[in-house]
Amino acid sequence: MSTLRVTVERLVVHTHPNADALELAQVGLYRAVVAKGAYATGDIAVYIPEQAVLPDPLIEELGLTGRLAGSARNRVRAIRLRGELSQGIVCRPAALAGLDLEAALADGKDFADTLGIVKWVPPIPVHMSGEIVAAADLLPWVDIENVRRFPELFTPGEPVVATEKIHGTACLYTYVAATGASLVSSKGFGAKSFGLVRDEKNLYWRSVLAHRVEAAAAELAARHGAARVGVFGEVFGQGVQDLGYGAQGRSELPGYAAFDVVLADDSGAVRWLDAEEFADVLGGLDTVLPVVPTLYRGPYDEAALLALAEGRETVSGTAAHLREGIVVRPARERRSDVVGGRAIGKIVSGAYLTRKGGTEYE
Repeated sequence: MSTLRVTVERLVVHTHPNADALELAQVGLYRAVVAKGAYATGDIAVYIPEQAVLPDPLIEELGLTGRLAGSARNRVRAIRLRGELSQGIVCRPAALAGLDLEAALADGKDFADTLGIVKWVPPIPVHMSGEIVAAADLLPWVDIENVRRFPELFTPGEPVVATEKIHGTACLYTYVAATGASLVSSKGFGAKSFGLVRDEKNLYWRSVLAHRVEAAAAELAARHGAARVGVFGEVFGQGVQDLGYGAQGRSELPGYAAFDVVLADDSGAVRWLDAEEFADVLGGLDTVLPVVPTLYRGPYDEAALLALAEGRETVSGTAAHLREGIVVRPARERRSDVVGGRAIGKIVSGAYLTRKGGTEYE
């Protein structure tokens, strides 16, 4: 999941093709539907992204009472308005009246706290929960920002690899070479340095055991001289999320696909496997781990990758349902000053964002 920031942005305004009274205000590569004439290209306004939870007074001020998502009708999510995808809210809240918004734009100031906006945290269903313990050696996963929000994350033409983004739940696994210890966690618990106590009924532990993740990680540690190995995979199937890919998530063998590996030395310094070598390295182990499908290798082409995020999934081999999107990484691992960390980004399909009855557990 990406980070939540509520910032001032300079807008580019487009005509809405299907509504005379509406327009489209563009922020990065996102577009939000706004009333016609409310903004002009070059204007600045506050952008509230998807997954933001708004306080009731702000909802009332924006005229959105009863129109947002969630049981409390307070969560921002993508919708289609007269056929056009609208992601986020563009506004000028009264609470910021009198502030120098140009200066806030230049500084990249985050107004989430000022406006009482928080990030939505998905619920944890019973079959994904478990007893937790402190896990200081657990290698954490990172938030992946959306390319539509940070279009300068990649340079046109740079070599990249795009893999399919699977709608499941992220399983964090760490192997500690010195002790042979296995640490297993979910993304939510792992962000707080908590691990799940071994329980063969727990979804994450069942996946790790069934797919022999420990053996693969131990082999990686030996081959690369790593003190710790982090293997990050997606667990999926019916009963995990609303998209099942033909797998049975609550069976003894849930669907699993590794999507990233990090190697840590004794000092704690980490190295992520390059995207260009990831599938080959894991496929060359004695214990072969399933990996996420690679959909593209080549020069970064924004329009082509935006289109690639749409369509049908390739995980099941039967195109059972829509695709969640893609994850894009440089062929060779690098840092990005745009996001202040790893250069890795996601592009989520519009059909996925606006599907009915979707679940977002983690």
